Amino acid sequence: MKEKIQISKENVETLFESPYLRVEDLQYAPGKHYYDATRRRREDLTALKTDQEFENMLADAVSCFVILQGEGEEPRLLLSYEFRYPAGQYLLSVPAGLIDEEDKGKPDVLLSTAIREIGEETGLQVTEGDYITVVNPLVFSTPGLTDESNALICAVLCSAKVSDLSQDGAVGTEQFDGFCLLTKSQARELLRTGRDQRGKYYPLYTWAALMYFVSDMWQEEMGCGNE
Repeated sequence: MKEKIQISKENVETLFESPYLRVEDLQYAPGKHYYDATRRRREDLTALKTDQEFENMLADAVSCFVILQGEGEEPRLLLSYEFRYPAGQYLLSVPAGLIDEEDKGKPDVLLSTAIREIGEETGLQVTEGDYITVVNPLVFSTPGLTDESNALICAVLCSAKVSDLSQDGAVGTEQFDGFCLLTKSQARELLRTGRDQRGKYYPLYTWAALMYFVSDMWQEEMGCGNE
């Protein structure tokens, strides 16, 4: 295994800083610079972590694979159209959100964050009879540009009603334009075409949700086996 490049705190310079985002200059060799768009404070940058810190770090946010499975009904994947400012479009997206500072350190921080975000963005509540689990504790968005990461959470809601769906919980910059409930055959079609039902491209996290849904991995985790 090739020796990894070590970056020290002394070789990090903040080029831009706002309440929501920073751009850090990571000088990885004399005269060599790499730029990192990050939500993290300098002391918590992923690039500065030891191997042990890296292996135990907490994700920045959660992305949720929400599946509605009413008794006697065909399972459906719940997605929504959210306005994504860099794309300038409403994109088919999963419920997602940042982990709050006050939640960090809790033993169930990933699941509690997911439950909160699902409630805010869909109006649905995760109840005692539902199933929620961590699919992956941390995946990177695009580590060639940012150190931002998400935990992937699956929530299977067994008693949720479509009539309870609501996007009134939107906060801050969040703007929504309706929901999309997909059967497995419809999800496969979106995977095949690479576009949503409105003809638009969609985020990678949506692709992951589609794949997880059609693969039946969620049923295997629940101990249900395949249909």
